[in-house]
Amino acid sequence: MRPLISGLLRPARLVLAAAALALLSSGCVYRMTIQQGNFLEERAVEQLQVGMTRSQVRYLLGTPMVPDAFNKDRWDYLYYLKRGRLKSPVQRHLVVYFEDDKVARIERHDPATATARAEGSEPDRRKGPSREQLEELSRAAEATARSGGS
Repeated sequence: MRPLISGLLRPARLVLAAAALALLSSGCVYRMTIQQGNFLEERAVEQLQVGMTRSQVRYLLGTPMVPDAFNKDRWDYLYYLKRGRLKSPVQRHLVVYFEDDKVARIERHDPATATARAEGSEPDRRKGPSREQLEELSRAAEATARSGGS
């Protein structure tokens, strides 16, 4: 009678051990960091102003990852960062609109700027850049174009 009971317990022990192993290993799944789009430094975005040319914007922010196929006067800069499994992702969206190859308006769609707007701390971009700033950006953009950079 003893061999019969031990013969039945052996498969049960294996099933129990497999279930315990599966349960313990499920909490240790590694989730890699996912980063997509254009990472834009805050100080570079703050320098972006109405009246800048396309080459100045490209020099300052880089080429947009997602060009709009239907509207050549709109550049979208998207950014997405997801770290691990439990943290909520960071998402940013900056849209630059052009008229006559100059920046006409700028829209920011991210939680950080929404909070800043509500508190009234976002800088006023309506007055545009100073002449010196435009000349400096033009020189830098021309130097980059001559050196073959984008």
